[in-house]
Amino acid sequence: MAYLIGVDLGTTGTKTVLFDETGKIFGSVTFEYPLYQEHNGWAEQEPEDWWNAAKNSIKAVLDQSKVNPAEIKGLGISGQMHGLVMLDKDGNVLRRSIIWCDQRTAKECEQITEAVGAKRLIEITANPALTGFTASKILWVRNNEPAIYEQCAHILLPKDFIRYRLTGEFATEVSDASGMQLLDVPNRCWSEEVLQKLHIDRSLLGKVYESPEITGVLTNKAAGETGLKPGTPVVGGAGDNAAAAVGTGVVRDGLAFTTIGSSGVVFAHSSSITIDPKGRVHTFCCAVPGAWHVMGVHQAAGLSLKWLRDNVCIPEMAEAEKLGVDPYVVMGAEAEKVALGSERLIYLPYLNGERTPHLDPNCRGVFFGLSGMHRRPHLIRAVMEGVSYSLRDSIRILREMNVEISEMMACGGGGKSPLWRQMLADNYHCRVKTVDTQEGPALGVAILAGVGAGLFHSVPEACEALIHSDVVQDPIAENSNYYDRAYPLYQKLYADLKNSFDQLTTL
Repeated sequence: MAYLIGVDLGTTGTKTVLFDETGKIFGSVTFEYPLYQEHNGWAEQEPEDWWNAAKNSIKAVLDQSKVNPAEIKGLGISGQMHGLVMLDKDGNVLRRSIIWCDQRTAKECEQITEAVGAKRLIEITANPALTGFTASKILWVRNNEPAIYEQCAHILLPKDFIRYRLTGEFATEVSDASGMQLLDVPNRCWSEEVLQKLHIDRSLLGKVYESPEITGVLTNKAAGETGLKPGTPVVGGAGDNAAAAVGTGVVRDGLAFTTIGSSGVVFAHSSSITIDPKGRVHTFCCAVPGAWHVMGVHQAAGLSLKWLRDNVCIPEMAEAEKLGVDPYVVMGAEAEKVALGSERLIYLPYLNGERTPHLDPNCRGVFFGLSGMHRRPHLIRAVMEGVSYSLRDSIRILREMNVEISEMMACGGGGKSPLWRQMLADNYHCRVKTVDTQEGPALGVAILAGVGAGLFHSVPEACEALIHSDVVQDPIAENSNYYDRAYPLYQKLYADLKNSFDQLTTL
């Protein structure tokens, strides 16, 4: 029997899953780590925390499964996108990683736009300059920490730091590199024009691969730390959303998925490149060689519900501990008791600014319509509905761009909630499905490893063999009618508050 490993480096923790060649799970272990937010709008993590979580979770799944390491034919890595990892010439980490949800780089985005030109930047990188992307983070370090920038010899993305520790190779792949704002997305290579205009040395960046390609093999040192066999192939892998697409079978035209993790994503596959000239959604290379995806990203989807859980829903957490279930199960049951619309309470999920559709680092979360009769269950449902409205923003734009969506898959932690899936179906006016595994990103990069190792001829072939749909939820007409009336008010609230958000940053 052949086995494959998928390592999923997330924001709250790293999960490693061991699969056999049929997709059956033989071990799954997660290690968590902290997020540092020392200033409003900042977000950083320690790369060494990621490596410790990765190596320990790999070792743990091997111990858990009792699988012979010699039978593991390949490993793939999925990762949170956009994070900046800076290493010196000896491979030592120079500073904490500035991660995807950090919003400090507004001035650097202006600098990028001025240097490259707004229209030209979108033509090359398929996206406008964004605070979350890696290029603006590079410029921020150069502008504010010149001594650190001077020592920098290598720039990596989070998952590619794990690749370096596993293989000793400085490399990336097209899906994750697309989110750096340094890649020529139509041509799937580094953009010499952007690098020159931003004065970033090409030698700082690793080699770019397609996602299923083998990028290196496990070193003796990494094998000793993980328990894997030296020489085990490591493929390109993918950014978290591109990996989730493979793990849910979204690898052909007409297929899309919504994921509700820390961030929220609406992702549609496309065999041809389609770019929004307004820059409201992102176009990236996807994990299927020669294809792309169009993606809306929402900064605080599951993060909104987590914030509510940790700061407000203390009784629900206590009840969940007593019952031995996930707190979100108890919270979801409470939300189901509340009428559609949360008794006219609307939540704007802008805890960390927003990308789609507003591209606004200054906007912040809002409960609108709060009254004395509202209780915690109303807040829970309002957060879930507000996130659903936010994700609907992406669907609206994709349909404007004539991106075909015939089938929607739901994944991520929020995708496990039947109530949340129903809200999506009602807002999207389309059927929402799940797959029979909840290991989307980890399975996705394991599939890529299987293609790289020669177990499958192509990514679509592997997905057809391993991924099957499970639960199906159709929209309920009465619910859709209500959300169709409420959604325009949700949209209007941002427009009404935009200037106030800007003023808030000056206080």
